[in-house]
Amino acid sequence: MICHMGNNKMILIGGPCVIESQECLETVASTMKDICNELDIDYYFKASFDKANRTSITSYRGPGIVDGLKMLSQIKERCNIPIATDIHEPWQSQPASEVADILQIPAFLCRQTDLLIAAGKTGKIINVKKAQFLAPWDMKNVADKIASTGNHKIFLCERGTSFGYNRLVVDMTSIMEMKSLGYPVVFDATHSVQKPGGGGNCTSGNREYIEPLAKAAIAAGADHLFMEIHPDPSKALSDGPNMVKLSEVREMLERILSVYDAVGN
Repeated sequence: MICHMGNNKMILIGGPCVIESQECLETVASTMKDICNELDIDYYFKASFDKANRTSITSYRGPGIVDGLKMLSQIKERCNIPIATDIHEPWQSQPASEVADILQIPAFLCRQTDLLIAAGKTGKIINVKKAQFLAPWDMKNVADKIASTGNHKIFLCERGTSFGYNRLVVDMTSIMEMKSLGYPVVFDATHSVQKPGGGGNCTSGNREYIEPLAKAAIAAGADHLFMEIHPDPSKALSDGPNMVKLSEVREMLERILSVYDAVGN
């Protein structure tokens, strides 16, 4: 049975790139919950307890799995919202699944068989990001690995394709190709505008492209949306140049939803 959520609502997976502080988590989670309730969007709060693939050895990675899951658990309880978080190694699947409702597989790890199987065995929704180097039709093999566990609650996520050095482009036909595999497709509107390593010892990006790419992806058939959101991206400890400012999210989502409603996703 393919994963569909039982209604025609758009799902938004969104929050700060990495756990920075409890205050930041609660600010984003509570604000986004209110916005999504008003706009009739199903919301999953996202933050990573560890960013294991940062550009530099000096880059902030997060509080780690033990403290990070405690912080996410508090957000889940206080704000009464479902949680999404990244996992990087098979052993992280079970403890993360005790808190998270969506386990997210980072793009660079989407072919890691042991990781995919461990994630699948949790029975949680698995949002697996298509690698920057991978053809969209090759995601069938990725989905099959997860489905081999009996878990068909799978999202396939488009997050841009490498286009030379320090550049990503979004091939909108990728969305249609992955939808043909029978699973819902999520568009990652913020990582798709990254310039990987473009800042020398960090990643840069083009925040101004987030909204038009999100609209185009929804028009091309994307079912759901992923966004990284921060109260002040200029001070974020990870992915600041390609995050959405919290104060600007509501109006942006209203405009994106007008496309969603128009195409009847």
